This record gives sequence, C-alpha cells and structure tokens, in this order.
Amino acid sequence: MLDFKSVREKKLTLAQLAEGLTKDDLRQLTYEIVDTTQNLIRNCVDADVTFPAIDPNANDTFAGKEEDKNLSWTLGHVIVHMTASSEESAFLAAEMARGVPNHGRSRWEVAWESVTTLQQCRDRLEESRRMRLAMLEVWPDAPNLEITYTPYPGASEMNAITRFIGGLSHEESHVAQVADIVRQAHKK
Repeated sequence: MLDFKSVREKKLTLAQLAEGLTKDDLRQLTYEIVDTTQNLIRNCVDADVTFPAIDPNANDTFAGKEEDKNLSWTLGHVIVHMTASSEESAFLAAEMARGVPNHGRSRWEVAWESVTTLQQCRDRLEESRRMRLAMLEVWPDAPNLEITYTPYPGASEMNAITRFIGGLSHEESHVAQVADIVRQAHKK
C-alpha cells in the first residue's frame, strides 16, 4: 500500500508519491485496498452492516439532507462511499489517460440505506474492484500523462495516475473508520 499518510502530513505531494507508478502498479494497489477492506469485514455478520457506530467526529458537509450532516456512518454507508470515490477517480483517470481533458465529476454512489447485509458489502467491494480494473484496461499502451487539472482549490494538479491514486487515498482514509465500526460492532 502506498504511504498516503506522508501526503496527508504534507511531507510529499501526491505527484511525488506517484513518481514511477505504472498502470500495473495501479492494478496491484486496487487489489490491495479492496483485499484490505474485505479482510477487515471477514468476521462480520449482517447486523454489523447497519450497526449504529459512535463517531464523535461525524461531519459530512456534502450530505444530501441536513439531518444527515452529523450522522454516524454505518459499515454499509462507509463501503458504498469509499468505493464510489475510487470508482470516480478511476473513470476520470481513464479519460485523461486517453487524452480527454477533465470536464467535471463522474460520480454515482449506491444508496447506503439499501446496503443492509454483509453479502451486499462484499459484492459492492468486488463490483467496485471489477469496474476499476476495467477502467485500467481502457488506458492506451502509452497513456497521456500531460493532461492535468486541479480538482478543487488548494489541491495539486493531477494527471491520470495521480487522479487514480487520489481515489485510492480517499478510500484508504476510510479504512480506519471501517476497522473502528467493526471493533465497536463486535464489542456490543
């Protein structure tokens, strides 16, 4: 797994972390992050998926409904969110690698309220892995790494590789949250 902590602590930029990475590396990193999450939930049961974990830091400024802004996320909620983020990055990266300038977001997220079983979580992770790996397959043999964009104010410019690992970074930032929800659920 890449050391995204060094980027979060501003010791490295995402571009520096991405130096030398290839499409094969992105494929391997996708396997690692999905396998990590699958491993974290391996001993869970359906009740753990909707367990109301305690999260004093809950603050979703992008929540669709006002009442959801400080809602503690369930395991199902975290999994659909983290996979949607990585998928969006993979889709955008594929376009950039093919020479298409960034034209906005490409995000869709499964309704978290619909994810109530462990099998749905496992299936969502595997579906996401499949989609991300498929996006890497549409990259040309010589990907365009010259096209860049800045996704939000204060962010560094991203090319296809940094866009892809940006999604992995976001996903990895939720791994500790998954582990905490599982820990809380198993303590009950």
